[in-house]
Amino acid sequence: QVQFVESGGGLVQPGGSLRLSCVVSGFTSERHAIGWFRQAPGKERERVACISSSPGSTYYGDFVKGRFTATRGNAKHTVYLQMNSLKPEDTAVYYCAAPNSSSCHDACDYWGQGTQVTVSS
Repeated sequence: QVQFVESGGGLVQPGGSLRLSCVVSGFTSERHAIGWFRQAPGKERERVACISSSPGSTYYGDFVKGRFTATRGNAKHTVYLQMNSLKPEDTAVYYCAAPNSSSCHDACDYWGQGTQVTVSS
C-alpha cells in the first residue's frame, strides 16, 4: 500500500553533486516526518537527514557538514536530497524513509528500495 521510490543515484566524481528524489504513494507525507538514510556494505545504517512536520524542523547527520540539503517538494509527495561536495565515503545505498508520526525522533516504519550513490574518480 505504501511505496517510496528513490531515484537520482549514480556514479559521480569526488567533489561532484547529485540530487536524489523520493516519490511517495499511499502515504500522507505532508503529515509525517520523512527523510533519508544511507547504508554502505558492512556498515550500520546512518541517518542522513530528516524533516519533521510538527513542529517543523530539519535534522542532519553529523557527517553531512553542511554539504547536503533535504527538502520537501511543493506537491508534498516528493522529497529531495541535494548532495554537494561528495566524498568517496559518501558511497552507499540511500533510502527514503518515514516513521508513522510527525516526529524525526520515532523509528521509521516505511522504507524505499534505495538508490545507489557511488563517489569515485
